[in-house]
Amino acid sequence: MNSKTDALYSTLIHPLAAGEVAPGQRLPSERELAKAHGVSRDTINRTLTQLEADGLLLRSAGRRATYANPFLPIFEGLTLELNPSLDDLRAMLALRAELEAQAAFYCAQRASDEELEAIANEYVQMRKRGQGDTTLSKAKADLRFHTLIAESSHHLGVSALSQIFYARFFNAIYLVLDHTLKRHGRYPERIGVQHNLIYSALMARNAEEAAHQAREHVLYTRSMMKSGEPLSV
Repeated sequence: MNSKTDALYSTLIHPLAAGEVAPGQRLPSERELAKAHGVSRDTINRTLTQLEADGLLLRSAGRRATYANPFLPIFEGLTLELNPSLDDLRAMLALRAELEAQAAFYCAQRASDEELEAIANEYVQMRKRGQGDTTLSKAKADLRFHTLIAESSHHLGVSALSQIFYARFFNAIYLVLDHTLKRHGRYPERIGVQHNLIYSALMARNAEEAAHQAREHVLYTRSMMKSGEPLSV
């Protein structure tokens, strides 16, 4: 690469490294990039080609490039078995607890007012969908709420890992909720209370409290799944 390409490479990758954009977010068109940075379309194309080769961008003909998930190659093939054991799910929840604690912490610190408003709206919708919906609907509503928090963390590690985690383990998250509903006969009230505590801490921008409540929320669910007991599906 030449000096112009080197400089542009650093400029274009900075938003991803700084957590200002999330994996999957589109870049401006090549024409817009050339105009914004005062370089030729050829320089733009060479830079995007190098970023793609380095696994930092995804490109396809006729579409704008998108930022790639830099952690994806590490986790290729990482999934739970189709019929995971209860201990497998407990291990997954332990990982999820720490991931969501970090997401809530950085979201409380870094989310814009508009992003917090979107989280507030999703929280309201999640509560509405939780009334009499199917287990699958409840799982999707729960996941959407937590996904928005991760996306609003403006932390590359958190947003990128959350994106992979939720895509890989959605079925496991569904199984956890389904098991909980069957074992207790209803959606535990404490889970709804915990969602409210997470939401309230985020709205108050209390990062430590948000992280604590997010972690406790997942660990509470984990505590209801006794190691070694049969998994009812």
